[in-house]
Amino acid sequence: MDRQALHDYTLTIIKEAGERIRKSFFETMYIETKSDANDLVTNIDKETEAFIVKKIHAYDESFRILGEEGMAEEEISSLEGVVWMVDPIDGTMNFVRQRRNFAISIAIYVDGVGQAGYIYDVVADELYFALKGQGAYMNGQRLSPLEALPLNEAIVGINAVWATPNPSVEHEGIIKLIHTLRGTRSLGSATLEIVAVATGRMDAYLSFRLSPWDIAAGIIIAQEVGAVSSTLDLNAVNLLNQDTFIVANPSIHKELVGDYITLK
Repeated sequence: MDRQALHDYTLTIIKEAGERIRKSFFETMYIETKSDANDLVTNIDKETEAFIVKKIHAYDESFRILGEEGMAEEEISSLEGVVWMVDPIDGTMNFVRQRRNFAISIAIYVDGVGQAGYIYDVVADELYFALKGQGAYMNGQRLSPLEALPLNEAIVGINAVWATPNPSVEHEGIIKLIHTLRGTRSLGSATLEIVAVATGRMDAYLSFRLSPWDIAAGIIIAQEVGAVSSTLDLNAVNLLNQDTFIVANPSIHKELVGDYITLK
């Protein structure tokens, strides 16, 4: 596999997909719900994923694809060989309501190892990418390595619902964490929250329910600047099933999880 040629091709795909989404702002949008009333999917999600899948298979029909909307029509039960992970619009609620704060995410894994990750903030026209071992970039400018900091100076991405009684985590620990931090944020897009950590705009992001396509590209980008990713019980990230997730500056990763997170 010619990694540079594939990288150049993927940049073309994601930019063209972004342009198609921007044009869709002036077209009729059809909205459906999936798992619940807040889990939305639009015709643009499906059309964008179908476009990306077609482009990937035009390059090499043997590439397997795990996409949020299932447009590749294949079951992925292992990460053997070349596997692409695609989220055509991460942050669909933002896309529908705000027309901003959403992103296209594409990742390429070979035998379970992340080789390339791409996250495109379509409206801001900010394209983040990383090739394994070659650093992380935003619009061609290399991102700086993360600098250590104490937890009480950190800004952490977390949904406010986890500070209320819920079935996933002891909320008292989350409240204690919030009082310890400098601040919290919630962007409504996992991919954009991960690149916020990679750029140092935030220092950690955690969630109790994410799918592989939500995180696959972001962890490759974040790793290239020194960030650490894991589940919230400090196991390796799950790239085949939905699971808990944290990406963090390494200086606060274990303290944040060990002292404040108690899973139910």
